[in-house]
Amino acid sequence: MKKRCLVATGGGDCPGLNAVIRAIVKRASKEQDWEIIGSRDAFDGILRDPMEIVELDNSTVAGIHVRGGTILGTTNKGGPFAWAVKDNDGNWKEEDHSAEMLRKLEFLNVNAVISIGGDGSQRISQQLFEMGCNIIGVPKTIDNDLGATDITFGFPTAVEIATDAVDKLVTTAESHNRILILEVMGREAGWIALHAAVAGGAEVCLIPEIPYNINKVIERINKRIHHSRGFVNIVISEGARSINGNQQYQENDEFGNHNLRLGGAGNRLMHELKKGGVTTDIRVTLLGHLQRGGKPIAYDRILATQFGVKAFEMVLDKEFGKMAALRDGKLVAVPISEAIEKYNYVDLNSDLVQTARDIDISFGD
Repeated sequence: MKKRCLVATGGGDCPGLNAVIRAIVKRASKEQDWEIIGSRDAFDGILRDPMEIVELDNSTVAGIHVRGGTILGTTNKGGPFAWAVKDNDGNWKEEDHSAEMLRKLEFLNVNAVISIGGDGSQRISQQLFEMGCNIIGVPKTIDNDLGATDITFGFPTAVEIATDAVDKLVTTAESHNRILILEVMGREAGWIALHAAVAGGAEVCLIPEIPYNINKVIERINKRIHHSRGFVNIVISEGARSINGNQQYQENDEFGNHNLRLGGAGNRLMHELKKGGVTTDIRVTLLGHLQRGGKPIAYDRILATQFGVKAFEMVLDKEFGKMAALRDGKLVAVPISEAIEKYNYVDLNSDLVQTARDIDISFGD
């Protein structure tokens, strides 16, 4: 009987997921005694009755590396430790079904699991590993906020999309003498905003790591606009906040989704600027899920492919409880516990932050 490796994609979707899946399958096909299966919608496919399992072979994954999203589907709600069930009164509640999932994996003769996901998904991976699951992690998030790896796949494509948006907004801002605010993703880490602001030549970059002083932002605007002439482009992370305020979020009424639904930072900034006396016309663009969609750029396809191959080789070497990572240009295996221990915030003393300051980008501080 062949050994089985189960693949699951969890959390938010991002470009490069399919390239990882394809790489795992193609590398495994070189081994005569292994086969790959996939679980629909993260681990939900295992927990559902009947189970939703996909056979993954070379024909299934042919050409999928150029496609965005994930052929397995994904979810950022529920999971084995918070499975949604309906009680006798018709109300939903969460239950720990992790032991049931492990029994089902044993029933399926699964010898190893590869979990592709970000911080939340890898926390689940660590819990399963501590319960005895032979699990390997692959780092995925457009926010680039997962520790223990220099970069996560999906992030470069998100930056490319955000930079393209900045480029387009520059031309319309200049044409109309406007202040244009672009709100990008980044809950606690401002990597996308920082890279897009530098690449796109924005005048102001507001990130969660640096609470901004609205008066400093206005000062930077006034350096660019005189007698109603001139324009300013601002890139702001969804998780950015002023020194006197909090993150902007909406109440999340989705059962099983414990993440705050951030959004509105750009509009809040616009109102703060107007309240501060700015009379120039201001418009806000919310880039939203466009950052997650579409084809991965070449770098992400390559990185995701490397991670997929590395992950399966970690399975062969029985390096369970570890995550594939890129460090100093080399593929390595690091403990999942290390990856989730330290959140990857933007280093305010980094060369890139200093570069941004040296080209006169204001962080509002």
